[in-house]
Amino acid sequence: MTETTRTVLVVEDDLTINQALADRFTAEGFAVARAVDGPTALTEAARHTPDVVVLDLMLPGLDGLEVCRRLQIERPVPVLMLTAKTDETDILVGLAAGADDYVNKPFRMREVVARVQALLRRVERAAELADTRVPVQTVGDLEIDASARRVRVAGKEVHLTPLEFDLLGALAERPGSVRHREALMTQVWGWSDAHGTRTLDSHVKALRAKIGSARVRTVHGVGYALESGQ
Repeated sequence: MTETTRTVLVVEDDLTINQALADRFTAEGFAVARAVDGPTALTEAARHTPDVVVLDLMLPGLDGLEVCRRLQIERPVPVLMLTAKTDETDILVGLAAGADDYVNKPFRMREVVARVQALLRRVERAAELADTRVPVQTVGDLEIDASARRVRVAGKEVHLTPLEFDLLGALAERPGSVRHREALMTQVWGWSDAHGTRTLDSHVKALRAKIGSARVRTVHGVGYALESGQ
């Protein structure tokens, strides 16, 4: 282990999958903490302060949604949700709880590792970009405070997850101009492949629900643009 070793908390009640994930992350150079139920996940998170959490949606004790909510209250941390559910409503609920990304079961181990590495790169880039963005930006009655990472709509504060804020920040770099899907996936998530298409669309839908659907314009087959919404 080195002082730069990242810690991943694997939360999965299927012992076979849990062990397989732990073995793969260990082989990739991560320090690994493990839990098989919701309450233990919270205990292990407090003990190890992980850099990223791989979290199953369906857990005994406390489900993954509640675990995710409590983790984000205690200390914001990137969360990759594992889910056997494919319904968009279930996915949006997970994103609203604070998950940054999700992978549907069954999954490939290399995809989970790639997603986790992308989440960690996103956290690093977000910290770097915070120093270069305009401190407070307005688009119509939408106010984006980059330094405090706060958003207000018509003077009322709106709570965004860390990833939703980064997505909004990427769109706000050029208000009114279309940001290509690939550019958004690369900038916000750190990857640009077909697997990201649904993730991007789900996060845009979650963002619209919070800041107003008219503020994010869809250009079919191209990408999205941030509008004043007025």
